[in-house]
Amino acid sequence: MVATFVAGQSASLSEATVSRALRDAGVATPMREWLAPDIAADAFFVADDLGAARARLQSALADEPVDVVVQPVAGRRKRLLVADMDSTMIEQECLDELAGLVGIRDRISIITERAMAGELNFEAALRERVALLAGVTLDQIGTLLARITLTPGARALAQTMRAHGAHTALVTGGFTPFTEPVAARIGFHETFANRLEIVDGALTGVVLDPVQGREGKRAALAGLRERLGLPHDATLAIGDGANDLDMLREAGLGVAYHAKPKVAEAAHARLDHADLTALLYAQGYRRQEFRA
Repeated sequence: MVATFVAGQSASLSEATVSRALRDAGVATPMREWLAPDIAADAFFVADDLGAARARLQSALADEPVDVVVQPVAGRRKRLLVADMDSTMIEQECLDELAGLVGIRDRISIITERAMAGELNFEAALRERVALLAGVTLDQIGTLLARITLTPGARALAQTMRAHGAHTALVTGGFTPFTEPVAARIGFHETFANRLEIVDGALTGVVLDPVQGREGKRAALAGLRERLGLPHDATLAIGDGANDLDMLREAGLGVAYHAKPKVAEAAHARLDHADLTALLYAQGYRRQEFRA
């Protein structure tokens, strides 16, 4: 097994912190390797129970601004990246941003939060929110696109994996007017997203079928894996909401990124502190190998 320790943003990782976490978790490690000074380190060990080792190490770091990804050494470098968009690859929720245009951000944000926490049916909540946006124009969406900010490490993650031969896909419950330009900015090969009905340059409030939700995301990952002829463990998925759960479980390594509790508990790994470059360290990339 390998445990990859990654410091949170604006934090640093010390040898003492790594040693204490390993000791508290009862993990004996004959070999360690730094991937980036003060930021990321690997610890290699033998364990019969991956889940138990993961839980013990996460518990040992509960009070530290440090994330740990625990996985088998074999197959850790992935050949397919499937990523959610809103609050994962970008720092915004596009539906909430659209709602701000018509003065109902608070109303829609509450529905978004409950849907992402798994308290509401995703498809029903999506249709309900989009119906409230009838009349928003493509010109208004264009002004929002200029304000979209990428999550730290997003471009490095996609570009580095692409440079090493991986396929990358943005798989989201968001909408094509946002996903296509965002995917181009980050460097994804392709996108899977929802389509909005547009008449005379404005939204009608209708989401076109089929709706890309929880099952659609899982199916997109499975379809890509089959199309590319990849084994299960060669796939990496990342997301933050309840509609990402099946996609995360379908992946060889499913990672919850600054996620809702239900998602973080169910994923293979969780990132609560670090930026998206932690997923490169988790694959064994050194800092000098990053592309951006």
